[in-house]
Amino acid sequence: MFAVALLAIATSAPFHDGPDPRVAFDLQPRYLQNGVLKARLGPDARVSGKPTEAKTPLGQCLKLDGKQDGFVIADNFRDHAALMPRQKFTVEAWASVSMGQSYGSFMSVLQDNGNFEKGWVLGHNDKSFTFALSTTGADDGDGKMTYLKGKTEFTIGKLYHIVGTFDGAKMRLYVNGALDAESAEQSGEVLYPEKAPWTLGVYKDDDENFSLAGRMVQVAMYDLVATEEGVKHLFSHKKELADAAPEVPQAAEFDWVVKPYQQLPLQTGISILWETSRPGTSVVHVGQNKNSLKPVSGGIETNPQTLIHKVHLTGLKPDSHYVYKVESTDAAGKKLESGLLTFKTAPEADRAIRFTILGDTQDQPRVNNRIAEHMWNERPDFFMIVGDLVGTGANKMHWTDHFFGSMRPLFDRVPLIPVLGNHEGDARLYYDYMHVPVPEYWYQFKYGPAEFFVVDSNRDVKEGSEQYKWLEAALAKSKSKWKFVAHHHPPYSSDEDDFGNLWEGQSTRGDQRLQDMVKLYEKYKVDVVWTGHIHSYERTWPILKNRASEKGPVYIVCGGGGGGLETHGPTRPEFSNRIRHGHHYCVVSINGNTFEMSAFDIEGRQFDGLKIKK
Repeated sequence: MFAVALLAIATSAPFHDGPDPRVAFDLQPRYLQNGVLKARLGPDARVSGKPTEAKTPLGQCLKLDGKQDGFVIADNFRDHAALMPRQKFTVEAWASVSMGQSYGSFMSVLQDNGNFEKGWVLGHNDKSFTFALSTTGADDGDGKMTYLKGKTEFTIGKLYHIVGTFDGAKMRLYVNGALDAESAEQSGEVLYPEKAPWTLGVYKDDDENFSLAGRMVQVAMYDLVATEEGVKHLFSHKKELADAAPEVPQAAEFDWVVKPYQQLPLQTGISILWETSRPGTSVVHVGQNKNSLKPVSGGIETNPQTLIHKVHLTGLKPDSHYVYKVESTDAAGKKLESGLLTFKTAPEADRAIRFTILGDTQDQPRVNNRIAEHMWNERPDFFMIVGDLVGTGANKMHWTDHFFGSMRPLFDRVPLIPVLGNHEGDARLYYDYMHVPVPEYWYQFKYGPAEFFVVDSNRDVKEGSEQYKWLEAALAKSKSKWKFVAHHHPPYSSDEDDFGNLWEGQSTRGDQRLQDMVKLYEKYKVDVVWTGHIHSYERTWPILKNRASEKGPVYIVCGGGGGGLETHGPTRPEFSNRIRHGHHYCVVSINGNTFEMSAFDIEGRQFDGLKIKK
């Protein structure tokens, strides 16, 4: 037995005197050869990205950038099926984390797609280490993974020994030789997907690709189960790594990671945010012209992993034009200073407003850039994105490069109003980069004659849920002339296959989870409900009691950002008034009792319009 072997090993014995792993990698630069990481035991791994050299007290290792770096042992683990553990196994890693994220991996074989969860992964989240597993014995083998989360919160840049074991009846997670978490939720044999990549340093399946940010020293997998004493023995071989001081992440240069952008426009204030590569001061200089700028200091976001600066300006005049610039200085005295930028505060309730809306910007920066240019030409008061801002919410590059890097000068001068989509994955990066009223996944704000109620349709929205109760109370209290609700998923849609394949059968014609919310929209006379998720355009008739009507909320699907385009079904439901295939955006103008909406394609050509008179 593995446990007996480990217990029998003298503590002075080298690692190779113990049981041999099925697969083992020493992640050192010398084992990188022609795009391949040579294994100590088992199959070699293909390199993605450009892992760099790093140091440890015991020599060199490899550092991954958290963007593209990683290793793929096999595109389909079944190419090495004989090596895959079935019931009893141990997987260990020596590694550090330089940036927490919702899903990180040291070694994994998995498909994690909604309720379809099969395979296993040893990794981390934004605070602690994790060991996840799906088996035949849990919930009748329906493929629901147990994510075992450790109690030990890791220190950024510090090396740890992480071990996951499964004996057919219990999962255990060890950190630095000590038991950190255990669970009996899974039992039986490992439940594997039909196809999945086998990876090192990257959490990867069909629709996710999260690279580890940190150092990797060693990874090994055994087809036997380590006891607690055995894990302690494994830990003792490289204990010097855990005793070493953490590697402090330092960028080569003090520079912008994300240039300034704006959120939460109020009558007397606004929030300015930006990100730097190293810690620094947070100062916004603001005035009504370049000669009247005064500094307003703000504390850096208390998250050393992202270094996001958030300064909320207060005491401003309503409906007024301001100029500003931001400034950060690091500990060495190097200064970053933006150019002169502008914003406008929110007007009072009797003034006209103009804003733009799009959805599902996701991961096509070129599309986003073209749409952003058109929206900027409208000079909107603000712009709203109705979910799926990025392709993968836990992938930092999707935020820094795809999202913020593609929609300027809109971000420089126009406030963003965000809505959570399913692609954000409720990742911490969303909450790091966004700054809206708590709890942030739902909130409301007023702008001129309109009031906006933002809902997270990924969470429970049924009658009696916390969001339902909040929204009913907020709508009942609202005295605003125009009421708008925004969430990601559409209650009404003639899409071809998201809610049932219309080419082969029936469809629910929208997300049925939202039907309780629909009753609130009708009861409290919401004017328009803005949604995305479906990557096409659709405007309904006013709807009451699930029927086209002359009164009731209008539902507009505006999912034409950068996501892959979708089409509508072969037949049209009664509620559907206007549909369009293609990338697009919407422009809204409100003046007193008049609401006007125009929809434009990616070339800036209008293809739909709506006018409502109160």
